[in-house]
Parts: sequence; C-alpha cells; structure tokens
Amino acid sequence: MERASANTTAGESNRSRTDGGVTTEQTPSDSARELAVDVVVVGAGPGGSVLSYLLARSGVEVALLERHADLDREFRGFGFQPDVLRLFDGMGLLKEVLDLDHERIETGELYIYGDPYEIFDFDDVPGPYNYGILMEQPPLLELLIEEASTYENFTYYPSTPVRDLVVEGGQVVGVDATDRAADENLSVRGRLVVGADGRFSTVRKAAGIDPGLLDSDIELLWFKLPDTVAHSAAQSRLNEHGLLLYFGLGGGEVQLGWFIDGGTYPDLRAEGIESFRKRLAAVDPSLSVAFPDALPDFEHCSLLHIAPGLSTTWVDDGLLLLGDAAHVASPVGAQGNALAIQDAVVAHATVMNALDRERGRDTPLPEELLRRYVDRRRPDVKRVMRAQRRGEKLLSLYVRHGDAVPEAVKRPLLKAMFGVASKVPFARTRVGQKLVETFMFGPDPVTVDTTWFTD
Repeated sequence: MERASANTTAGESNRSRTDGGVTTEQTPSDSARELAVDVVVVGAGPGGSVLSYLLARSGVEVALLERHADLDREFRGFGFQPDVLRLFDGMGLLKEVLDLDHERIETGELYIYGDPYEIFDFDDVPGPYNYGILMEQPPLLELLIEEASTYENFTYYPSTPVRDLVVEGGQVVGVDATDRAADENLSVRGRLVVGADGRFSTVRKAAGIDPGLLDSDIELLWFKLPDTVAHSAAQSRLNEHGLLLYFGLGGGEVQLGWFIDGGTYPDLRAEGIESFRKRLAAVDPSLSVAFPDALPDFEHCSLLHIAPGLSTTWVDDGLLLLGDAAHVASPVGAQGNALAIQDAVVAHATVMNALDRERGRDTPLPEELLRRYVDRRRPDVKRVMRAQRRGEKLLSLYVRHGDAVPEAVKRPLLKAMFGVASKVPFARTRVGQKLVETFMFGPDPVTVDTTWFTD
C-alpha cells in the first residue's frame, strides 16, 4: 500500500488521475486498489471542500471522495451568511469567492397582501461583513477544490461513492469505495475519516449512528425563473393563496420556493402544471410573464422534504461527522451552509491539534482528542436549530391551517405571526435583533486557525 501523491481538480478526469503519480498495488482478497493518506474526507459539499482545503494548506495528506461525477445536483443551499464571508476572508479566499456570480444581500423584505415589510437589514451591522450573498454552489465548490489542488498533498476523487467503512479493533481506519471512472474498487486508509456526505450520509449509516430526525409537517418545492420577476434579491410574498420565497443567484436566475403540506406533492402534480402556475401567479401576478416558458412542467421543480435532525454521535475513534451528516438544518434562516463551514473551521483546528498530539504514531485519531470539536460546535448548532424550529412551526401553521382562518382576520393574523404587526421592524426589536445576529454570525463565532498553514 502506497501513499497518495497526485491531485485532481474538479474539472479533470478521474481516470487521468491514475496516470498522474498514484502508485498502488492490488490486494488478492478483494482486488481493490489501496491508498493511504492522513485524512479521508467523504463528500465535496461546502463543509467537506472547506475542510479539505484547510487541511491541505496545513500540510496534511487529504483524499476528498465525491460520489457524483460533477458538483451540480439538487438541493444545493445557496445562501451564505455574513459570517461565512468573514471565514472565507480568514482563509484568504474572499476575493476569489466574490469574483463568482452572486447576488449581494443587504436587506430582506416580506410582502403581505402586497404591502412590503422589512425583515432584516444587514446595514445595521458594523462592516466589513455586513452583507450576505446568494449564489449557485457548483462554482464555489469547484473553486475550493481547485485551491486545494494547488497542494501536492491533496487528491480529489470524483465519481467515487463510498460503500462502507473499514473498521479494525473497533476503530475506523478507512473506507471502501468504488472508482466508477476507473471501474475498480478502491480502499483508502487514513487516521481519520470525515463524513461530510450530507443528510443521507453513507458514512453515518455505516457507523450505525442515529441521525436523530425530528418531525416536520411541510415540504418545499424549488424552481428557477428569470431574475426579471424578482423585485429584490431576497424577498418573500405572502397572501391567502400561499407563500413564495425568492433568492437571486446571479447569472440571470432567481430561485423560488413554495411551501406545501407534507405528502401533498403527488396531488399538486395531478392537478397539472397550469394549475400550479395559476397558484403562483395568485401570490405574485408578475410571475405570469415568465410562464409557460420558464416553468413548462414539474420536471423543472425539485422537492425538498424538510427533515431536520441532530445525530446522536459526531465523533468516534478515527471518525468525525460534520455538516448535514451530523445535523440536518431546516431551510428557515438559510443556515445549512454556514453551519457546515463553521464545522469545517473548528474541525480543522481540532484535527491539526490531534495530529500534533499524536505525532509519530500511525493509529486512528482517538475520540477523546476529537471531542473538542463536538464541545465547541454542538451547543451552537442546537441553539440555531431551536430558532429554526420556532420559525418552522409558524410556517407549518400557516401552510397546513391557513385555509381555516376567516378572511376578516387573516391579514392581521399573518402580520402578527411574522412579526410585522408593529411599526418597529422586527429586526430592530430586541428579540428580532438577537435572532438576526444568531443567523448572521452564529451564537459564538469561530475563527480560522491560520497558524497551521504551511504557506
């Protein structure tokens, strides 16, 4: 078994990687190619890609395994809070990130029966990180992988789904995967396996860890339209017909979300796409100009089942979970990306300290040294999730029972529910300020530990 020594950027062929210097040997027992690295990261989402970049820049041998051939897939979060921009700046990548197509977010508006109300205003926060951005994820992930690939100790394996964990003596020592491009099995050994492979994490399942799923009664239907239909980059529109979310993505598109009662999507489809378009136009008549060309059928929609959860275990000997693999966030407050990247920043410092403490050894990183990550992140994640759950319950009440409210009281009730009944904007109330600060920067902001960087 040899050390991995080649890297592949997000745009390169997986097959060409095998010709670039990785020396391996076949094992008769399973005919798998064997590689050895310090850390195996499974999942090239925001958390996994950021952690891989930070570890690679810190001199750690990293293999990043991604099951998909490319990085463009469904259910990609596109909101990046001000705290994420601060962290990108700490990594030295903010300029490169802002060079990608994006929409700058400084305010958020909620329209109730056509009347606008301010929900938040990032200008109230001292700079320089007093704005958020909305963007497509694939260009960002490609940027992170390309930056990591400038270090020879980093290797990227697209089209390489993990099948199982390799466990010896009760400790995780690697993963078994399938290199689809090379059409062969791959066994990657490491002192730590990081499960960053999302809400349906293979790593978490293989480790037998309970995802701790919570009940949710609503689902979210996503679709894209030309950005000419949006009056601002971040807004919501609400009336007796439904609730629409709008998020500008840059590049001429806006992402829209439509909340539905859980399990009713088949009924919605059965009514036909024209009926759905009429529902949307009843909330925002200006959408009609984009129909039917921009939304010809339901194949242009993606259904997100809202299923938040908090995994019972985040670390074990040789194992660490982060992002959705450890905790699935609700879409309320657009916290998924921020939580995953904050996880990655804390995991980086934790892993580097553990490797330093265990220097000279070649055994899995012990759970007791990895607990620093859990102790730092779990309380913050739980606090954010509690705030999200409160907002989700309000949405659920409206989506599931709004039709039962008499029309005479529906408008004032909706204004009260969404915190805009007062002349003082919700974001400027004591409760609102605390909530916005929590969503913008997290309960207890983390910092990139650049002392480990080798350049």
